[in-house]
Amino acid sequence: MNIKPSIAIVFGCAALSAALPAMAADNYPSRPIRVIVPQSAGGSTDVAARVLTDRLTEVLKQNIVVDNRPGAGSLHGTEAAAKAAPDGHTLLIIAASLSITPALQANLPYDPVRDFAPITQIVDLPHIVVVHPAVQAKTLADLVALLKAKPGQISAGFSGIGTSTHLAIELFQYMSQTKMLLVPFKGGAPAMTSLLSGEVQVNFGTSSTALPHIRAGKLRALAVTGAKRSQAAPDIPTVAEAGVKGYQHASWVGMLAPAKTPKPVIDRLHAESVKILARSDVRNGFLKSGMEAEGNSPKEFADNIVREVEQWKKLVKTAGIKAP
Repeated sequence: MNIKPSIAIVFGCAALSAALPAMAADNYPSRPIRVIVPQSAGGSTDVAARVLTDRLTEVLKQNIVVDNRPGAGSLHGTEAAAKAAPDGHTLLIIAASLSITPALQANLPYDPVRDFAPITQIVDLPHIVVVHPAVQAKTLADLVALLKAKPGQISAGFSGIGTSTHLAIELFQYMSQTKMLLVPFKGGAPAMTSLLSGEVQVNFGTSSTALPHIRAGKLRALAVTGAKRSQAAPDIPTVAEAGVKGYQHASWVGMLAPAKTPKPVIDRLHAESVKILARSDVRNGFLKSGMEAEGNSPKEFADNIVREVEQWKKLVKTAGIKAP
């Protein structure tokens, strides 16, 4: 019996299967791309998404539609992206809530690690530890000493239970072994207004919210929460530099695809996005909005998500934080 034709067919099919991802990348994108943003239009996540997608439209020569799907703590939009066809024509641009939500919500309809293929982190949004001028703390070390002398007596405003700002404060308390009176507000703006009026004394505000008041002399900056100093305020030390060793936290906005999206498609989206994020006009535009262009690799972004998911699960359990 001659089996050579069968062998040829088998090897031919295998070669075709191996070539399919490359063929998909060569033809990509073959139709308009939908980018799901599970936050409202006009917010930092939406702004970052539109800056990047407007320029990706030019280089990919295909329309990109931003689909804002706010609500339910970003769950609905994120679930829709996770269940979309993994062909690169539906993408997700989301904030750090992706890594926070698993610590607060049981039985999520998606897994933030298993169900997505990270492409790149678009921007970082570091927080700035600011105090009202009446607070007797000129440095972060002064604030830590004050909090230890008056546990639970110094108040800190934040933008809602389970938000990135809230967890930034909780992480600081945990690592510095201090305790503040935490006061939730319905967003970052009212929390900052409360600090300016002296109703609360401390805030871990985003750079875009805090910097104008710092520059106007209405608030005192003590430290930035990121792993490195802010490009927008390089004279302000990091929390780790200022004495709380190992502390690191920043909000972020990143782009992901559904899991199993062909690697050549991920690689092309990453390469084009990184080129855009390296442009001086893009970087300067983001800085004016309190955001810092990132553009890390898919692996680096994936590793960050894994690290944060575990970090927030541990912190939420230790601090006894309950979802609103």
